[in-house]
Amino acid sequence: MGYGLLAAAIAAEVAGTTAMKYSQGFTRLWPSLITVAGYLLAFSLLAQTLRTMAMGTAYAIWAGTGTAAVAVIGMLFMGESGSPVKAAGIVLVIAGVVVLNLGGAH
Repeated sequence: MGYGLLAAAIAAEVAGTTAMKYSQGFTRLWPSLITVAGYLLAFSLLAQTLRTMAMGTAYAIWAGTGTAAVAVIGMLFMGESGSPVKAAGIVLVIAGVVVLNLGGAH
């Protein structure tokens, strides 16, 4: 159950961050509201996740996976530049999440 809540927290954070791009500095109402709702949901779900998972591991997975996902979304859908160095960074973030899980995420 902890991983399911964590996945939902990551999805909410990624949605909130993506909506933030469209809020144009919080000058557009609906994207701004989606940003706030996404982050409120993300932190609420992360808090529930911490009831069953170690704090350091859960937060590292949440932050790392969210960061990698937002970087990929930016490159694929928002016209952000990609480079071999950026791709290597994303791979390293994902590798770090895998290593944390192999090291015992419970």
